[in-house]
Amino acid sequence: MARLTPMMQAYVDTKAAYPDTILFYRLGDFYEMFFEDAKTVSRELELTLTGKDCGLSERAPMCGIPHHACEPYLNRLVEKGYKVAICEQVGEASSGKGLMKREVARIVTPGTNIMSGSLEESKNNYLMCIAYTQNHYGISVVDVSTGDYHVTELSEDKKLLDEIARFAPAEIICNDAFFMSGIDIEDLKNRQGIVIYPLEAWYFDDDTTQLALTNHFKVKDLKGLGLEDFSLGVTAAGALLRHLYDTQKNALSHLSHIRPYRIGGHLILDGFTRRNLELTETLREKQKRGSLLWVLDQTKTAMGARMLRSVIEEPLVDKEAIIRRQDALSELNEQPMLREEMREYLNGVYDMERLMGRISYQSASPRDLIAFHNSVSMIPAIKLILGDFKANLLKELFTEMDELPDLCSLIETAIDPTPPLSVREGGIIRDGYHEEVDRLRKAKTEGKQWLMELEEQEKEATGIKNLKIRYNKVFGYYLEVTNSFKSMVPQTYVRKQTLANAERYITPKLKELEDVILGAEDRLMTLEYDLFCQVREQIKGEVLRIGRSAKAIAYLDLLISLAVAAEKNNYCRPLITEDGSISIKDGRHPVVEKMIPNDMFIANDCYLDHDSQRISIITGPNMAGKSTYMRQVALIVLMAQIGSFIPASSAQIGIVDRIFTRVGASDDLASGQSTFMVEMTEVANILRNATENSLLILDEIGRGTSTFDGLSIAWAVVEYISNPGLLGAKTLFATHYHELTELEGHLSNVNNYCIAVKENGDDIVFLRKIIPGGADRSYGIAVAKLAGVPDPVIERAKQIAKELSDHDLSAAISELHIEKKTTKKKAIDEVDCNQISLFDTVGDDAIIREIKEMDLGQLTPIESLNFLYQVQGKIKNRW
Repeated sequence: MARLTPMMQAYVDTKAAYPDTILFYRLGDFYEMFFEDAKTVSRELELTLTGKDCGLSERAPMCGIPHHACEPYLNRLVEKGYKVAICEQVGEASSGKGLMKREVARIVTPGTNIMSGSLEESKNNYLMCIAYTQNHYGISVVDVSTGDYHVTELSEDKKLLDEIARFAPAEIICNDAFFMSGIDIEDLKNRQGIVIYPLEAWYFDDDTTQLALTNHFKVKDLKGLGLEDFSLGVTAAGALLRHLYDTQKNALSHLSHIRPYRIGGHLILDGFTRRNLELTETLREKQKRGSLLWVLDQTKTAMGARMLRSVIEEPLVDKEAIIRRQDALSELNEQPMLREEMREYLNGVYDMERLMGRISYQSASPRDLIAFHNSVSMIPAIKLILGDFKANLLKELFTEMDELPDLCSLIETAIDPTPPLSVREGGIIRDGYHEEVDRLRKAKTEGKQWLMELEEQEKEATGIKNLKIRYNKVFGYYLEVTNSFKSMVPQTYVRKQTLANAERYITPKLKELEDVILGAEDRLMTLEYDLFCQVREQIKGEVLRIGRSAKAIAYLDLLISLAVAAEKNNYCRPLITEDGSISIKDGRHPVVEKMIPNDMFIANDCYLDHDSQRISIITGPNMAGKSTYMRQVALIVLMAQIGSFIPASSAQIGIVDRIFTRVGASDDLASGQSTFMVEMTEVANILRNATENSLLILDEIGRGTSTFDGLSIAWAVVEYISNPGLLGAKTLFATHYHELTELEGHLSNVNNYCIAVKENGDDIVFLRKIIPGGADRSYGIAVAKLAGVPDPVIERAKQIAKELSDHDLSAAISELHIEKKTTKKKAIDEVDCNQISLFDTVGDDAIIREIKEMDLGQLTPIESLNFLYQVQGKIKNRW
């Protein structure tokens, strides 16, 4: 019976231990894949599929990639959602016999890929772990490339989805129970592109997860980590850590701090709001340009850019924390020369967090260490300038910033300033750092000179004038003496070979030189690698100091970025209060104003409070700027709560706990939801989760259904929000239902505003200015003309609009000769349109009596609409 070859059997055994991965199996200079893995990789990467004799009757399918160029291939597989196990050669074959030992060095997944080509510099790459039990969720997220590690817990599905939207993890691991939680797993996989899979139950054992955390962070108990009140969060964090140990195969020393947080400890933004406000990417193109991040990002470092993104997605609700940031920005802009000098030094700082991650993974190259050295060497100059500032936050950063002089000196002394890319090429260690390296390097480059010097010394010592040092592959280096001088050979020479006219000898000194010269290159590369690893390990041991300094530099870069953006864009410092009022003078949309040339953006005011200005009903034509105005207010409030200055001439911002937006219309075809269903789902979420301290941005509520239904829903929503006993949130409400402007007289905290429009015959000009009062027209046909609708359609629309406005809708349709396929058409055709009467047509005494008996003075507007809708239904049934 055929048996696998020893090498192939070793492969099969390794593959059996990692069945859910693609196994990159190191053979010489290649990573080879066999059997089904080979077929998969060949198909996904379009590589040639070959075969290899494996001891069986058929050749094993095989494909391979060069080990030195594996990164792009591996990244493509991981991007497609595959897990890749990298199996390296870890030993030498004994005496040239037997198999070389191989072990899986680590498993690369979408959430643990640290290769630079796969990572976006300004964005974290998160792995999330979810532990679910009895309607509660423990959540932990980690970025192994930077060492960021967070944990929380919550009890609502919607909040879980909000956290997933905030962190946007590349991968989620979970317990089996999560698949029965009711969360739409397929939606997370297919629409958000997240790889999701469960871990075995033992990963989530309470005792072992707690032990994993306390051991890793070297603390006695959970109190030392601030996790004593996060029981389910500890389960998720511990399971995540154990999973990382198993897949990353290292101590993860750069995970030096875990940050517990509570939902509600920052301004809450749901997924809809993040998208609608275009905080970090545009809604349609998914590009940074056109987002709030694009406007504010003046950072010089990748670390600062990531922190800025995080700050935008997690605004503050603590007044003192906001003011501390504002104070820092004010002082930075008061001393622009010092600020710009620090920016110049920051420009030379590389991504210290990810460099530290690679050092921890032992994958950092010599060039990575030089980049680290160059970054650290900037810190003293930055810190010297920072010492001149007085703002409390800047003083704290000064204290946190460690200059790391010992590490800077170590790298400068040990590592050549222009090292090779690979750790196996030699030329890594600097001259003078290690005596043996210097000797071997000298032997490699000066070996011939040493041989010439030894030859002259022997000639002089023996008097043999024609003595030569020669070399061949059999004997190596030897001394050759012709027969005529054989009698002068010293007794210390050892004969190696006799020729017809000469003798060949060796000496201890010559053999020593031979060993040095011939073995110098191999020994040099091995020694340099070992010394490099020692330096890398020494740096790894200072991970806590490095981490603190890296965070301080990132925070400083973030603050300087906000200060520069404020100065460039003429922002003002808002007054932060807790009284619930929002007062903005000459507010501007931070993104739109950057897109409009020559400062042509029209500024607008806004005032909302918890008293008479709770809700603003905004009417006006399409394209006039209602949505831009409402988004502008939301963005200004959000910017204020991240500590940024804002685009306005002055402002007072009362802290809000949540911002909700319902803007735009879109079908959710993938999940079978219509535009109206999506709209109502978002409205329901807002009404259920908003509080009186929230800010609501509602645009065109109810437009996805019939006019009566839509108006009724919009009216009821405004009434609900305006009632402090039910909700009472500050709200901007844009609508085309002009009937809603009647609410201003019925509800004391509702006010009407509209977009000013200038008419010029049939044409209109949008003035983009918000003014008190309601719009009396929608200007829909004028907007259609502006949009380029053909003239015949425009003229016909005008004709129909006139008919509809002059007559009852049913009569107008009859006059326009629009065909009716029901019996209703016959009834309409028989009526004289100019004499049409509701009571004459219906002829129903019961309906007339019902109308006469109704006390219209006691009805609310919404009850009146509902009554009219019921009467209309009865009339339709009669027809």
